[in-house]
Amino acid sequence: MDDDEMDVDAADEMGSPASASGSLSAFLSEVAALHRRSSGSSTASSSPPLSLASLTFLSSSAAVPLSSFFQRIAAAGLPASSLSAPLAASLSAHPLPATVAYLRLLLAPASPLLSLFSPLPFLSLLLALRKASSAAAHDATNPNSGSGNNPRKRKNQQRPPAARAPSLLPEALSLLADAAGRLPLGEHPDTRRSLVDTATELMAFDVLAAVLGSDYRAVAVPDVVRSLAPVVLSASKSAARAAAVDFLVRNVVPLGAEEGEDGVRKAVAYLPRYLATKAPEKSEARALAVEAIVEVLRAMGPYEREGFATYVVAMARGKAKGRLLAVDLVLAMLPLLLPSEGDDCGLQEGSWGLKFVRLLVERCSDSVGWVRARALTNAAQALDVLSERGMEVDQLQEVTRIGNMSLGELLRLRCTDDKAAVRKATLVLITKAIRLIGRPVDELLLSAMGAACSDPLVSIRKAALAAISEVFRNFPDERVTKEWLQAVPPLVIDSETSIQEECENLFLELILNRICQAANLKLEDHSIDMEDVFPEGTLDLLKSICDGEVVPCIKKICASLGRKKKLKSLLASSLQNIITISESLWLRSSKPIEKWTAPVGAWWLLSEVSLFAPKSVNWKFLSHHWKLLDNVGQDGTGRGKVCSKEEPNSALWAVDRVSLLQTISNVSTELPVEPAAELAHSLLARIENFDMHLSELDAHVKSLKTLCKRKAKTAKEGESLIQKWVKQLVCKAVDILDDYIKETSEAAGRNFFTPLSGKVKGRKETSKSMSQAVIAIFTVGSLILACPTANVQSVIPLLHTIITSGNSEPRPKNLAGGAVSFKELAPSLYIQSWDTMAKICLVDDKLAKRYIPLFVQELERSDLATLRNNIMIAMADFYVRYTALVDCYMSKITKSLRDPCEVVRRQTFILLSKLLQRDYVKWRGVLFLRFLPSLVDESEKIRHLTDFLFGNILKAKAPLLAYNSFIEAIYVLNNCLGHGAHSESQGRSDRGPTLFAIRGTDERSRSKRMHIYVSLLKQMAPEHLLATSAKLCAEILAAACDGLLNVDDAAGSAVLQDALQILACKEMRIHPNICTDNSEMDEEGGVDGGTASALMAARGRAVTQVAKKNLIQLAVPIFIELKRLLESKNSPLTGCLMECLRVLLKDYKNEMEEILVADKQLQKELLYDMQKVDAASRGKAKAKAGAAKAAGPSSATPAHGGGKGDAAARATARSVLKEVNRNTPTPPLHSMSVPKVRSMLGTGSRRPAVLESVRRLQPFESDDEN
Repeated sequence: MDDDEMDVDAADEMGSPASASGSLSAFLSEVAALHRRSSGSSTASSSPPLSLASLTFLSSSAAVPLSSFFQRIAAAGLPASSLSAPLAASLSAHPLPATVAYLRLLLAPASPLLSLFSPLPFLSLLLALRKASSAAAHDATNPNSGSGNNPRKRKNQQRPPAARAPSLLPEALSLLADAAGRLPLGEHPDTRRSLVDTATELMAFDVLAAVLGSDYRAVAVPDVVRSLAPVVLSASKSAARAAAVDFLVRNVVPLGAEEGEDGVRKAVAYLPRYLATKAPEKSEARALAVEAIVEVLRAMGPYEREGFATYVVAMARGKAKGRLLAVDLVLAMLPLLLPSEGDDCGLQEGSWGLKFVRLLVERCSDSVGWVRARALTNAAQALDVLSERGMEVDQLQEVTRIGNMSLGELLRLRCTDDKAAVRKATLVLITKAIRLIGRPVDELLLSAMGAACSDPLVSIRKAALAAISEVFRNFPDERVTKEWLQAVPPLVIDSETSIQEECENLFLELILNRICQAANLKLEDHSIDMEDVFPEGTLDLLKSICDGEVVPCIKKICASLGRKKKLKSLLASSLQNIITISESLWLRSSKPIEKWTAPVGAWWLLSEVSLFAPKSVNWKFLSHHWKLLDNVGQDGTGRGKVCSKEEPNSALWAVDRVSLLQTISNVSTELPVEPAAELAHSLLARIENFDMHLSELDAHVKSLKTLCKRKAKTAKEGESLIQKWVKQLVCKAVDILDDYIKETSEAAGRNFFTPLSGKVKGRKETSKSMSQAVIAIFTVGSLILACPTANVQSVIPLLHTIITSGNSEPRPKNLAGGAVSFKELAPSLYIQSWDTMAKICLVDDKLAKRYIPLFVQELERSDLATLRNNIMIAMADFYVRYTALVDCYMSKITKSLRDPCEVVRRQTFILLSKLLQRDYVKWRGVLFLRFLPSLVDESEKIRHLTDFLFGNILKAKAPLLAYNSFIEAIYVLNNCLGHGAHSESQGRSDRGPTLFAIRGTDERSRSKRMHIYVSLLKQMAPEHLLATSAKLCAEILAAACDGLLNVDDAAGSAVLQDALQILACKEMRIHPNICTDNSEMDEEGGVDGGTASALMAARGRAVTQVAKKNLIQLAVPIFIELKRLLESKNSPLTGCLMECLRVLLKDYKNEMEEILVADKQLQKELLYDMQKVDAASRGKAKAKAGAAKAAGPSSATPAHGGGKGDAAARATARSVLKEVNRNTPTPPLHSMSVPKVRSMLGTGSRRPAVLESVRRLQPFESDDEN
């Protein structure tokens, strides 16, 4: 060790001269010693660092006279560069003091920057600042991490933390900001970028401002933008992001002024484009990025804005990511590019406002679902912006027209989009842009909105409810009213409570409140027409709510609103006023009152409302109209009897009488006692005549029962009174029925040898006695339901006689009518007898046990559709009342699902669906399989109901049912009794299996079965699709290979063909996006939605990997074996198998050799097929493009394009044949003559046709080819 090293070491051990004296001379002596050491050393070694005392001395602004510092250095004979190495070494030992000291020396007057500054020490300085900042942040977040608070020490042994020395980091950053503009960083790009990155990381914007104010700012601006971009485009709002955006707006954008440098202006102009290219894809992060870009654009001039607008338009026609960002940017930039308010030239031809609006409308038809959805959402907000600027409706309609497609047509297409997010966004756009759609509203658009109200997704149902209600609110014409009533009231039974409540509130607002407007109307002297008196649309509303399909839903809505006390008494007053004014106008026209009918729906709605507002109904009003409707008024013409052709209003009067009686029953508690008794006697007298319309009977019986309870003083007295008149009516009904049966039997006896002619039958059918007998039977049924304890034993033998008439069964001799067939003689009596017997069985379990088998037998045998329909309704009631008795007949009841009458099929479907939802019937046995043909029923209504059942109810109630029953469904639909067939089909001789099978290899039958399969596949999760694919291979394809499934049989061949077609369909294909498709509504759902989407995407990738593994290990060996079997049998299914394999493996072209390693020849054949299909698709595409041109040579383009494909296919064919010659695993090809094949290849004049013999008949086309 030399003397210099000994001096330095000694100085360190003693605390250094600088620390002892604190003078500049001591520091100079230390530097001199280090300089002598480095100069005298023969080997290149790193310089020792300065002592901490020396660094503290240099970093102290008061201790160091910087004005004469470098003069003293020169006077001591030390070069300025002698400070660089010790300071660089000190940056690692003492980061912050060394950093401050180094920067102070660089900023000293007359500082030799070229000698002191070096890139490597400066990079070490920046690294030291980063480490110091990280340490400070760690100490701030963990204040108790020091050794003074050791948790292992006892509480009384812990020492309080020592006072921390003030940090030098702020001073270092301040000095760095002062030095950044003076340093020659333009010549050192790496050092400059490191400085910018460090300043960005430490949020030292004054350093960045100094960089931008330096001489090298032309090259520093891109570095600053690049460094700030990740902060500006961060996924969450923060102070750092806000500061970074503000720095870009205040410091970077002004540099692009016209008087600036060209390089700086270009860099600043490119700033928004750079941010757009780096913008993230997630919804929230993308929204923040758009916000930042718009802030930058707002600070730019018009020329830069237009330049970026051009870039956005180009980006909207690029890749999907760019298109998605472009539609967000268009909406955000639209207020910037529109002129100020009051200037009406904003959407003139060529303006950016017009271009942006049209761009949004164009992107509404984008090929990518989430781009379409985002464009539709932004279009709705853009229309709001334009409306606020005062744009006229006509101008907006013209702007939103693309070519010949109006906005209404575009919305109609998007309402039926296959992506849920698109459908929701479309409905939101309809809500916002209803004024632009114009009148009349397109019927198809209305239908699409109505269909969206039954969408499986809750959010879409809510959006559809809002959209169609907004249309109804603005355009309440007849078509819109009808569609609204068909779509909205059924949502009152929705599974989502919020939708139920919204449905009720909308019905109250749009229907009931509008009717309430007629409460205070007064009839003017000159008024004649009702349309002029009442508010517009009031009468149409009343008429529409009486539609039979929506009546049950409206009843439920009124009941719910009544229970919530939302039905105002004003509504009842309004309905009474409407009826009264209608009557007055009729009389004013000097028309006979007998011809008058109240506005359709007024009485019916009053009957529903009066239950919850009984005090609002005037008894004088009810009494007057009851006398009028019951024809007890002035003329007493006796109307109200059985309807006839000469009385066209009699049916309407009967309906009004029913509603009026219901109203009277509802307000019976408010009626006076004497009028109530008088009315009860009147009702009883009318019932005893047995001559009223059947639709009125139930209302009369119910009202009479209610009035009797009101008349009696006690409940017991009321029950006794009811039993008395019920017994009286039953006795009279028995007498009428018995007389009619005897009369009919005697007439049949007299005409035993002369068959009854049609004329006689018609006379009998319309006779008064027969009409009375029908009414008598119906009355007994109404009485037994109103009073279940009534004694009707005298009626049962008569009903038994009628329903068993014409049969060979023995019956008691005292019963007449044995030889008469009432089914042929009086069908209406026959049907009503079954109905009444069913009502009696509902209250008599012993009778039900005897007659339920008879009901099932009649359901199967009867040729009367009306009777089958009524028995089906009765069986549903029996299932609720006597579940154990009826359950064994389910296989026979379900046969009505294939009834020749559409009404019976629909009724059966609805009733069984309700029983399934209420868990009276379970999805087991043949029930699920027999529901499947309803998916392809001839009736559109039944198909719609079935789709809703499978897509909504069944998917939620039994999500695994489609998966568990899929294989069995294939056998059932093909009526195959072979391996794996359903148990019911084996050993049965009835027509059940055949009835529910869709047999046949014709295109219509195969398409029906395929529609059913696809509907089931859509209900399965990706993992279930994977398991179904494996089951198809193992239970059908493998069964065919093992001989368990006879492929020579027509049914077995159809099963195999269906299995191959299912494996090849696009719904069976599993890809990573299949999971994310179901979660597309979460795309705009924020952080949680993004996390869920990421998990779903990972799940999809995992399922895809498993699917590929199963394809290689399970499916391909079975396919190879099955191909050999089919070729050995020369089966036409070989072509189907090859097509299926081609579809399954077309995504694995690069891995074909690995997958088909067991059969090289099959590998070559599939490659040949794929090339042929690709060539054909290219040829079709070019043919379509050529057809669009008017030139003649374009017709040769497809042929020219297809020639290359043919050449490639021929080359593949030759390789296949060479493979065949070497080693052929397939028997048909193995038997071919090798010399003959070689001669064909050698001549080259004819196309090889060897492979064409392998591809047999009936190859089916995949839906996913295009």
